[in-house]
Amino acid sequence: MLVKTMAHTRPNPPDSIAQYILDGLDRQGPEALRQIAEHAEDLADWKEAQAAAEMDKEDVVREDSQEDNDRPVDVPAKASVVIKEINNNRYYYYQWRAGDQVKSKYKSPVEAGE
Repeated sequence: MLVKTMAHTRPNPPDSIAQYILDGLDRQGPEALRQIAEHAEDLADWKEAQAAAEMDKEDVVREDSQEDNDRPVDVPAKASVVIKEINNNRYYYYQWRAGDQVKSKYKSPVEAGE
């Protein structure tokens, strides 16, 4: 097994990691931490693929919502308007990519006949 020579200072975790996760990681040995890191990478890849697949399943109503005068200020102009079906009801949502995440915001219900 290759042992890396590291500085003797403990690495500082990102502020975005919850304390309960850090506490659990502190109780793990080096091999378990490597397995956790590998699993976290695999899980992140899977979640990204799920989000992309979900976007592909939705009905895109308009590719570009720049002309939408009702668009809230916190929704970027690059957002698409999509239809999501929830419990047999259809709704318009704004949807856009923000880095590695897919974000959405409720717009309105789909009227009957649309």
